[in-house]
Formats: sequence, structure tokens, C-alpha cells
Amino acid sequence: MNDHDNHQVPEEIQEFAGKLFEFARTGDVTLLEYVDNGVDVNLANQDGNTFLMLAAYSGHAELVEGLVERGADVDKLNARGQSPLAGVIFKKEDAIVDLLLEAGADPRAGHPDAIATAQMFGRADLAEKMG
Repeated sequence: MNDHDNHQVPEEIQEFAGKLFEFARTGDVTLLEYVDNGVDVNLANQDGNTFLMLAAYSGHAELVEGLVERGADVDKLNARGQSPLAGVIFKKEDAIVDLLLEAGADPRAGHPDAIATAQMFGRADLAEKMG
């Protein structure tokens, strides 16, 4: 998105979206009320990170669970080709790894995928669990 494209989105909409992504980063479950009222559960920011990716990466299990219950795509890759599952392995968020796997996350989605990420970070236990 270049500067010119940025000006086509009204500033108040950009601010609102920014607030929603901040809720995801900080684990504020108020985000779920917005999703319940029509905000797309799979909305992504300029880096391709969804609410689920940001909440998972930041270690907010309760919010991750709420987003999954509302149909969040557990395999939606960001602009770098990373899956939420690979991201939480990197961050050592084992409870969220389990949540995502239970929700059907594909350990082979993305580059590097979650299995390769687990191996890279010396988590043979997780790689075996997913393999």
C-alpha cells in the first residue's frame, strides 16, 4: 500500500482499525464484541497479520479461543508467509499451540511451517506432536 492508497481510507476508519488490532495485541476481549457485531474475524493489517495472529503471538489464550470460536482462520498466513501456529512456537506459547492444533491448524502451513519452526528452535517435542 503506497501513500496515495492510504489517503483513500478515511482517517477515522484507519484509527478504528488500529484500535481493533491493538485490542488483539493486548488481549482485550472487547475485540470479540466488535466481531459479534459485524467486524470480519479474519481482518488483516497492512502486514497481513490477522487478529488471531496478533493475539496468538502476544500470548493471549482467552482471546485466541474466542476468535477461533467465531470462525477465525487458524491457517491464514501473513505477508511473510507465516502461520499463527509457527508464530506461537517461536514465542514458546505452548498453551496456544495446543489451542490452535485442537482448532485444526495445519502444522505444514506457511514458510517455514510450524514443524520446521519447532525443529529450528529445539522443540523436538512439539515437532513430534505435530508430525
